[in-house]
Amino acid sequence: MKLAFIGMGNMASALAGGFIASGKLAATDIIAYDPYREGLLKKAAQLGFTAADTAAEAVQAADTVLIACKPQHVESALAPIRELLCGKAMLSIALGFDHARYQELLPTGVRVQFIMPNTPAMVGEGVFLFEETTTLRAEELAEVKELFAAIGHVHTLPSQLMGIGGAVSGCGPAFVDLMLEAFADAAVKYGIPRSLAQQMVSETVLGSAKLQLETGLHPGVLKDMVCSPGGSTIKGVTALETSGYRAACIAAIDAIMKG
Repeated sequence: MKLAFIGMGNMASALAGGFIASGKLAATDIIAYDPYREGLLKKAAQLGFTAADTAAEAVQAADTVLIACKPQHVESALAPIRELLCGKAMLSIALGFDHARYQELLPTGVRVQFIMPNTPAMVGEGVFLFEETTTLRAEELAEVKELFAAIGHVHTLPSQLMGIGGAVSGCGPAFVDLMLEAFADAAVKYGIPRSLAQQMVSETVLGSAKLQLETGLHPGVLKDMVCSPGGSTIKGVTALETSGYRAACIAAIDAIMKG
């Protein structure tokens, strides 16, 4: 695969770096264009990919194109390359630009796959939601999924579930970060130094998530394993329940889905 990035921000550079580090792509297999030339050249020097002078140059050098610019810039970014995309596979991580939207914007002959990433992709633990509706060829889709699976976890969702999927995996890291900050604040309140408090809390959440994934046990079962009768943990759990902890989590998703 020869992959062209249109846009080379934080997420795009994390993907490019991950693809290279995984060995799935060589740096020479990647070419990128970004209007912010200074940032593009800096990342190209760091990762070893080719920096294109124009979007057209990048597209013409590749068989697969990844649209990685901000959503508000997608249409203007597509304008000079629309016709050049014909006959190529096009991937997009731009929020709000699903398969149906691209069908309106692009000429016939462009094969499209919408992928929703999340920020843990920056450390090789991304969750990548692939829209089930796609015009990629079967062999192209398999190759792209294998590429992304090398730097995270790949799931396929029907088009109508991409919204809720993105609310959970795309927005979810912010909610987890808020929880990490709050519990670290509590630890600092009772005397633990800030840096150690943050490390302990993050390690606790990471370990708890890994325990659930590897055992397959329901989170409620794992919670009960820690809650001794009359013990400290059940008192803390009760305080969270009284404060509407579960309801707040659900309300956060509701707020996103209502727009």
